[in-house]
Amino acid sequence: MIRNCIRFALFWPLALSLASWAKAELSSELLAQLPPSSQAPVDFARDIKPIFEASCVQCHARGKAKGAFNLETLDDFLFGGDSGTPATPGKSAESLVVELISGLNPDIVMPQKGTKLTTEQVSVFRAWIDQGMDWPEEITFFKREPANLHPRAPDLLPSRPGLENPVDRIVDAYFNARGLAWPEVVDDRTYARRVWLDTIGLLPPPDELETFLAESAPGKRARLVQRLLDDRQGYAEHWLTFWNDLLRNDYRGAGFIDGGRKQITGWLYTALARNLPYDRFVAELLDPGAAAEGFTNGILWRGAVNASMVPPMQAAQGISQVFLGVNLKCASCHDSFVDEYTLDDAYGLASIYAEGPLEIAECDKLTGQVAKVKFLYDDLGSIDARADPAGRKQQLVDIITGQKNGRLPRTIVNRLWQRFMGHGLVEPVDEMDKPAWSPDLIDWLAEDLVAHDYDLKHTMARMLTSRAYQLPSVNVAEGEPDYVFQGPAIRRLSAEQYSDALLVLTKATHERSRARVNRHAALHSGEAPLPLEPKWIWSTPDASVKAPPATLVFRRTVTLPDAPTAAHFAICADDNYTIRINGKAAGSSGRRNSTHPDWIDVLPHLRAGENEVEITVSNMPPDEGRLVSVRDDVLPDADSPAGLIVYARVRAGAAHHDFVTDASWTVSATARPPVMDRMDTRGQGAPEEIGVAKEMGDVTLAPWKLGSTFLALAAAPEDTLPVTRASLATADPLMVALGRPNREQVMTVRQTTATTLQALELTNGATLASALKTGAENLVGALPAPADSRTLVESLFRQSINRPPSTVESRIAMQMVGSPANREGVEDLLWVLTMLPEFQLIY
Repeated sequence: MIRNCIRFALFWPLALSLASWAKAELSSELLAQLPPSSQAPVDFARDIKPIFEASCVQCHARGKAKGAFNLETLDDFLFGGDSGTPATPGKSAESLVVELISGLNPDIVMPQKGTKLTTEQVSVFRAWIDQGMDWPEEITFFKREPANLHPRAPDLLPSRPGLENPVDRIVDAYFNARGLAWPEVVDDRTYARRVWLDTIGLLPPPDELETFLAESAPGKRARLVQRLLDDRQGYAEHWLTFWNDLLRNDYRGAGFIDGGRKQITGWLYTALARNLPYDRFVAELLDPGAAAEGFTNGILWRGAVNASMVPPMQAAQGISQVFLGVNLKCASCHDSFVDEYTLDDAYGLASIYAEGPLEIAECDKLTGQVAKVKFLYDDLGSIDARADPAGRKQQLVDIITGQKNGRLPRTIVNRLWQRFMGHGLVEPVDEMDKPAWSPDLIDWLAEDLVAHDYDLKHTMARMLTSRAYQLPSVNVAEGEPDYVFQGPAIRRLSAEQYSDALLVLTKATHERSRARVNRHAALHSGEAPLPLEPKWIWSTPDASVKAPPATLVFRRTVTLPDAPTAAHFAICADDNYTIRINGKAAGSSGRRNSTHPDWIDVLPHLRAGENEVEITVSNMPPDEGRLVSVRDDVLPDADSPAGLIVYARVRAGAAHHDFVTDASWTVSATARPPVMDRMDTRGQGAPEEIGVAKEMGDVTLAPWKLGSTFLALAAAPEDTLPVTRASLATADPLMVALGRPNREQVMTVRQTTATTLQALELTNGATLASALKTGAENLVGALPAPADSRTLVESLFRQSINRPPSTVESRIAMQMVGSPANREGVEDLLWVLTMLPEFQLIY
């Protein structure tokens, strides 16, 4: 307090000297309209600090000083800014800050953005000035140290019966500190349904559920969790939805028509099916090869969009939000008003992905300032601005996946906890600078993940086998301000879970998959090695670094002693390809920027004897992040990597007749440059012969880095597996209504509050009505004659809500279905079952 008085005395003369021109310039009429000064005693911590936090610090504290005005301390506040000192103690009506916050002068209202002060708050603020502006020295508004940033391993209490899982020991301490008792855990049936949906996204099959319920040996819940996590296909096709939302990966929509957006489904599905360690998962997205580059490439928007949507900035936004729990969208346009990140922070991270210097634009106006390449947190590491883009990306990988960065594991364990429990350890999940409701729990889970080589399934098992997860579910309001953990929140089935449950119930499948993935290649990686080693080829040996825009034709004559019984290509080309075999079209990538490994069935085109194989490849000029289409003939220096790689797997009975791209291929150039948006070789005139193709490297060659996944694709048969999961299909109106996003933006948490659109779609939607009608036809058609109504009713109850019907339910359902069962009655029963909260909610 003495120091405060001394500081006040030192700045009092300065306040007086500036008072004359800092005086409020409101007219007498407006002065009369000022809210009166409150007569109640003002406490700074209770009354003034919340006003500063809500309306002022976003621009004038936490390291920011708009208009040169800073209010991190009393000294800073009294010093003032470009407009002079803000307040004179004892004279609130004459203080500049009161004029600004009152809103009576429409030309100068503060805050310009954010929460405006109410009449009551202005009165309290006036009273604070009139009562002497007391400001406790310990209260400051300095830039805060972000939480969850550095590694920390908390000490654990000893294990005891019922609290063997470390998660439960930490939750037990949390409960004890709040005087809470442990509730009894849920029964086996409830637990099984919950964990089935959380691990693989499906309702438990009735026979498997009954087997689990009948088991009596200890540890059966842990064994169930492990068995479900070991279901590679079920796990991959469920968690594909989670990661599609985060990585904004989809199968159609903005950017896919004109080639300004690229699927990463093949890479993502494979990573999930093989449980790629999370640090490697992140590394392959930050410094990607051809199969994973769609995430950081973002969407190349056509037409006028704001500067914050250029591809390098999209990369910065996606990386910070998904892997660090930091939303940079505000800071991509101006210094953020909701947190402490600045325009320099956003552009510094974006510059890592820019091909050259990146000029900063503030609110879409170029500033003339070039961004400084930097990471968000200086103490975690720096990026060498002199390095080339590939070098900068590798440095970013080293920082984000490095041992000093505690934020990466904490962000993902927070997302998993939120997914399983309905409320994160940190909320909102994209504000990871905030402390967790249990710092020890998030720290322990994160360090345990790191200690187990970033095995996400290990961390999931920790959570799913905890007593905390097995507690009865509770109601948790969206955005609960005073959250106290007492058990998992009641959750709704996701759009995909609801759709998948419908398919199982109605014995239906999706017509086709829109995902570019061969599931055999992803799920079965242990086949015998292929006999040949394919090479990347081009007309020059250094084309993997850069090559001029060109369309080249690669040829090879292949002689087969017998007609093949199976034949396919695994192919990848930078940028586009068209395959012709014996003069007939056999396949193409069909779009710009489609450098992606594909599986092409070529059996109909090969024959015994000689076969002429011709592959035309276009290396397109780069768009360089432009927001509109760019003509390739006006780009003087448009070199970019170029290459072709093929593994042709050809079988005639048991005989192998494989061939690959290598130096045995010839190459020629077409007579005109490539078109921008579609590969088309018609009318290009006679090709100009160049000679023998040049080998550049094997499947590991950068920048494509296809690796063993390309060889697995080459060895795989055609993917003819049934499409039973919504994650592999495009969104229908029902899924859209239930919250499946268009994935043009990162979506980390879907809205949980029910909407009018959802109510309408669930009660009167054509998509659901059609599915249930077709399902009723399928079910009645599959019944043996005469149609057994009782068996059907029992089966539908067990499949949909995982229990047998009660006596009353059975009687009503039997009356509805009829005897023998009829389609209309079965359809009505399906409507009833799918509308039940037991069906739609995860308890």
